[in-house]
Amino acid sequence: MNKNEQFVITINREVGSGGRSVGRKLAEKLDVKYFDKAIVEGLTKQFGLSIERIEEIKSQKKSWWNDINNYYNTLVNSTNLPMEAEVKLDNETMFVTEKHILQELASHSSCVIAGRTGFMVFREWPNHLNIFIQASIEHRVQRIMRRQNVSEQEARDIIKRLDAGRETYIKKYENTSRYDTRNYELVLSMDGKTEDEIVDVILKYIG
Repeated sequence: MNKNEQFVITINREVGSGGRSVGRKLAEKLDVKYFDKAIVEGLTKQFGLSIERIEEIKSQKKSWWNDINNYYNTLVNSTNLPMEAEVKLDNETMFVTEKHILQELASHSSCVIAGRTGFMVFREWPNHLNIFIQASIEHRVQRIMRRQNVSEQEARDIIKRLDAGRETYIKKYENTSRYDTRNYELVLSMDGKTEDEIVDVILKYIG
């Protein structure tokens, strides 16, 4: 990936690993936009976006990207996003629409995208980097207990449910596994490392 040209970095991560925070910090360091499930859903609801609606807006109003850009800035600066949004198995139409939205967003500027099957959406993108961030079950349990103020068993239940949901989602629409390392250029473990240290590793890898 060439960071001197327009690029997209995707962050796929295990729940409780801290990968979403890494994605945010990485975007800040690179001075580019950051997108995840909550932000994409916020944009979708605000503008009633669909594949047809995007094409309609683009054909009728040249400043549509400025409208979305302004709303994005308001959303990320004012919304207290939860640590994890529960996975919902969207229908195929919504899945295809979200792919189209992400590709449209990435076509306007460099960005970091966490989740949303980004590693598959941008697999043919000319200048991209797919990253998978994982951690031991102990690391994940402790982080969820601390961040969500839940018991160890509750944390384990959250991990089990979200892991299963995300894997089902990927297999349903992309016929692959998110654990298949062939889907990524870089696989990192959070064990024994801070989010800032992982960001530094990624920045060094990019060069």
